[in-house]
Amino acid sequence: MYFQALFLFSLVIISSSQAAVLDFCVGDLSLPDGPGGYACKKPSKVTADDFVFSGLAATGKIIPLIKAAVTPAFAPQFPGVNGLGISMARLDLAISGVIPMHTHPGASEVLYVVQGEICAGFISSSDNKVFFKTLKQGDIMVFPQGLLHFQINSGKTSALAIISFSSPTPGLQITDFALFANDLPTELVAATTFLDAALIKKLKGVLGGTN
Repeated sequence: MYFQALFLFSLVIISSSQAAVLDFCVGDLSLPDGPGGYACKKPSKVTADDFVFSGLAATGKIIPLIKAAVTPAFAPQFPGVNGLGISMARLDLAISGVIPMHTHPGASEVLYVVQGEICAGFISSSDNKVFFKTLKQGDIMVFPQGLLHFQINSGKTSALAIISFSSPTPGLQITDFALFANDLPTELVAATTFLDAALIKKLKGVLGGTN
C-alpha cells in the first residue's frame, strides 16, 4: 500500500512538473470547456494566429436596451489566452449607455477609459459599502473579483474603454437578467426582493422572463 501511494504521488508530481514547464496551452475549441479551461491544442497545430486577436479594433454591436456593446477577447474567441490567467474586452457606451449591475465570478477586472466619461463603481460584500467614481480619459479603475459593479456613460459623447481580466473565462452574471429574464415565479421574486408584483411582471416583459 505504501509503495502504491508513493507511485501515485510520483505520477502527480511528474504531471505537475510537466504542466509547469509548458510555454502555453492554446485552447482546443473543438473540445468542451471545463473548470480548468480548454484542453491544449496539439503543439504541431499551433500557429502565430492563435496568439493574435483583432476583434477589439472595431466598435461592437450596440444593444438597444442598454445602449452598450461588450466585445470579448476571452478563451472562446482568443484561444491563445487559455490557461494564462488573462483576457481582455472592449466596452462601447453610447450616450446614456449603461452596463447594469453585474459580477464576474471568476476574475478581477481593470477598466481603462480610452475616450469619454464613465461613472463606474462596485459594492463591497462585507458591509455593502459603495465605491464609485467618474472616470475621465486615461483613468483606470479596478473591480475586485466577484463583487457587484456597474458602468454608466455619464458624459455627452460616446465612451470607449478597454478592460482586462485575471482569467481567460471571467464569467458574467447580470443581476437584472438573473432576476427577471427567467421563469422564476413572480411571487417568489417578490418574496425575495420585496418588489411589487406588477413591477416584476413589467421587468419580466422587458427582459424576456415568464411566470
